[in-house]
Amino acid sequence: MAGKAAAPGTAVLLVTANVGSLFDDPENLQKNWLREFYQVVHAHRPHFLALHCQEFGGKNYEASMSHVDKFVRELLSSDAMKEYTRARVYLDENFKSQEHFTCKWSRKGFVRTRWCLADCAFDLVNIHLFHDASNLVAWETSPSVYSGIRHKALGYVLDRIIDQRFEKASYFVFGDFNFRLDSKSVVETLCTKATMQTVRAADTNEVVKLIFRESDNDRKVMLQLEKKLFDYFNQEVFRDDNGTALLEFDKELSVFKDRLYELDISFPPSYPYSEDSSQGRQYMNTRCPAWCDRVLMSPSAKELILRSESEEKVVTYDHIGPSVCMGDHKPVFLAFRMAPGAGRRCQRHEGTPGETSLLHEEPRPPTAASTDPPERHR
Repeated sequence: MAGKAAAPGTAVLLVTANVGSLFDDPENLQKNWLREFYQVVHAHRPHFLALHCQEFGGKNYEASMSHVDKFVRELLSSDAMKEYTRARVYLDENFKSQEHFTCKWSRKGFVRTRWCLADCAFDLVNIHLFHDASNLVAWETSPSVYSGIRHKALGYVLDRIIDQRFEKASYFVFGDFNFRLDSKSVVETLCTKATMQTVRAADTNEVVKLIFRESDNDRKVMLQLEKKLFDYFNQEVFRDDNGTALLEFDKELSVFKDRLYELDISFPPSYPYSEDSSQGRQYMNTRCPAWCDRVLMSPSAKELILRSESEEKVVTYDHIGPSVCMGDHKPVFLAFRMAPGAGRRCQRHEGTPGETSLLHEEPRPPTAASTDPPERHR
């Protein structure tokens, strides 16, 4: 919480970031990541800031959890956070408990909290959906089998949000959805004039590699596809005009068009970037670049966003660190102003859906930054 809300609304900043890479190489990546994050906070000066992280503690969390406390303390003690009077941190650090640690095999799932801001109740849902295990399998059908799995998982989460156990409220769902481009359609478009060579394993006859070569031009290799390889010869197609020519293949959200709303995307695919700290714009050749990281909202949440005809950039939907290595994912954020009196009014002493007690937070004048450790909930 920072500052007293000023007309015409309350400034809100919602950020999603898969930070697994930061804990695998904390010395090189975390400093740059934090600097870029602080710049966005300074630019938008939100009264309310929510940061949803996935893979917190690293992909190899057993070895990297020791860096978690340091990261949290550096974040909350920074100059960018000094005006905030309260902070809430929700972490699952008990990885030694196989019975209780969050999704111990895949670290996928969701966390839901309910908030009261400017006397308006709304839910924030941090989500991490299933990835594409194999590029070859994703290429086989359109839509891919993985797309179907994510469809079911997201549908399950949305049904939980609107079930009858708790009073309904507007909600924002932001996290790593792992949405991918329709692989079969993308390959057919990128390699329209190419011929395909199939490479099979000698012992099992299983397809292990696809090679797409130009029909002429000395049969130049355009694309090589393996289980964890997507090596296209010209990465600029994913960066030119922010890759918007490929948005037609971003189809997974269309299934939920009546349940979820998203602002127009005007930033390049958020994944998979190189984890080399000197490479800020380079994609890895492991997966087809895609808009995995998103900020979505319910139809009623859309109405909470204040759009002012007299002010430009009142609503901003963008990514963080376009030229700086932020790990394999670029964080994505939504900045807006919550309209006064919008949405359902807060009901005190209301319970949240099983995960955590309801938090009622309202803007108040900033006070000196607290030196106490952040309140943490496990």
